[in-house]
Amino acid sequence: MHNLVSAFITLFVVVDPIGLGPMFLGVTQGLPASVQRKVGRDASIIAFCVLAGSALIGDWLLKALGIGLEAFRIAGGLLLFVIAFEMVFEMRAERKSSDASPQGRASVAAFPLAIPLMAGPGAITACVLLAGRAQGNWLELGLLIGIIAVMLAICYLVFLTSGALQRFLGPRGLIIAGRLLGVLLAAMAVQFVADGILALARH
Repeated sequence: MHNLVSAFITLFVVVDPIGLGPMFLGVTQGLPASVQRKVGRDASIIAFCVLAGSALIGDWLLKALGIGLEAFRIAGGLLLFVIAFEMVFEMRAERKSSDASPQGRASVAAFPLAIPLMAGPGAITACVLLAGRAQGNWLELGLLIGIIAVMLAICYLVFLTSGALQRFLGPRGLIIAGRLLGVLLAAMAVQFVADGILALARH
């Protein structure tokens, strides 16, 4: 249960469904509501495939490349800390806005919405690290895949209600929520690094 709660919180903070709402509105601006819903659905499916695939074969890929999970945990923690730094100091929204300039409406679901806004490097890293905690337990791994599915379903719901959510929170509410999530992510990132260092020390 502890690992499940930790996985849910980590993915919620890294994927940042609330923060994706304004980005979704930006990249789908001018499209009919029916097309916006389809773009949101397709983006959620693509992001799920990417993150679930990372959880399933990420550890195998690390072994094939000769990279220990301890080293990847430290590197992943540092990467998550960078994302937390951006969130706390309001740098992430600027980067996401830059990434969200669509090259064409036809591929907007895959890029930039699914990748890198939803399934970015931080989210992929988090999935690999969380899957590593399962240590080959297929039940825990299956539950993690379920949590990923729930997280992407939340993203889709946010897309459907992004306009109302933005009006409810307002600019100040979005800033406060982003900074609080950033501090929480920073603490989790430090824990990832500490766990990796302790595991290396035991070897």
